[in-house]
Amino acid sequence: MKRKGSKLASAGYLLKEGIRNIWSNRTMSLASIGVLVSCLLLTGSAVLLSMNINQMMASVEGNNSIQVYCKDEVSSLRAVQIREEIASMDNVEECELVLRDEAVEQMLEQYGDEDGALQSLLGDNFLPHAFKLSMKDLTNYQETADAIMKIDGIDKIIDYSYIAEQLTSLDSMVNGAGMWIVIILSVVSLFIISNTIRVTMFSRQLEISIMKSVGATNWFVRIPFMVEGMVIGLFSGILSALLLKVVYTQVCSALSGFSFFTPMSLAGMSWKIDVIFIGAGVLFGLLGGLISIGRYLKRDVGVVTL
Repeated sequence: MKRKGSKLASAGYLLKEGIRNIWSNRTMSLASIGVLVSCLLLTGSAVLLSMNINQMMASVEGNNSIQVYCKDEVSSLRAVQIREEIASMDNVEECELVLRDEAVEQMLEQYGDEDGALQSLLGDNFLPHAFKLSMKDLTNYQETADAIMKIDGIDKIIDYSYIAEQLTSLDSMVNGAGMWIVIILSVVSLFIISNTIRVTMFSRQLEISIMKSVGATNWFVRIPFMVEGMVIGLFSGILSALLLKVVYTQVCSALSGFSFFTPMSLAGMSWKIDVIFIGAGVLFGLLGGLISIGRYLKRDVGVVTL
C-alpha cells in the first residue's frame, strides 16, 4: 500500500510540474496553442471541404441528365438498338430513349399548338431521336462520351461535363494544397512546442541537474515536459474542434438559402471530430515534448547536457 501511495504521489508531482511549466512560460505556451489550433483548423477545414465536394459530385452524378442525339436518317428500330448499346456500357446508370414522334408531341404540348400551325411549319419529323442518360462516375465522363460517339448513328452529345471537371479539379486542388499546408504547419507546430518546452528546460537547468545527481531516471525528468506538451495539445484539440464546429455551422446556415447545394451535416460526426482533434493535438504535444528533451538526456549519470 505504501508503495502504491508513493507511485500515486510521484504521478501527482509529475503532473503538477507539467502544468506548472505551462504557466511559467504562458506566453510561449499560448503561441504553441495558437499555431497548433491553426494547423488543426486548416486540416479539418480542408477535410470538410473535400467531403462536401465529394457529396456535391455524388449529387451531380446521381441527377445528371446528358442528352444524346441521333442523326436525322436513323430509324426508330436503329434507335432502339442504339439505346441497348448505350445502356450496356459499364459507366451508364440509366438510358431513356425519346423517339422522334414522342419528342414532337412533348414539344407541342409544352409550347401549345392548338391550330396546328407550328407542326405545319416545322413538319412531322423535325426532331431527331434522342436519349436521356446518366453516368455512374462523372470522372470517367470523357471515356464514356467517346465510346458513345463511336456508335454508328450518333450525331452529338449535349451535357454539363464542365461541372464534373471543375469539381474534380477543385477537389484535387483542395487535397493537394491541404496536404502541403498540413505538412508545413505540422513542422511549425512541432518547432514551436519544442522551443516552448526547451525554454522551460533552460529555466530549470540547475534543478534538473540536481535531480539527476541524486538518482532521478531520465524518464522521471522527461515526464513533466511530456505532460506539458500533451496538455498544450489537449487544449489546442478542444479549442480547434469547438471553433471548427461553430464556424462550419455558421457557414452552413449562410448557405441554407441557396437551393443548388446542401452542405453536409455534422450530425453523428461531432464526437468523431472531438476525438480526432484531441487525439491529434495530444500526439503533436507529446512529440514536441519528446523532441525537445531527447538530446539533453543522453547520459545515464550526473548532469544534463544543455
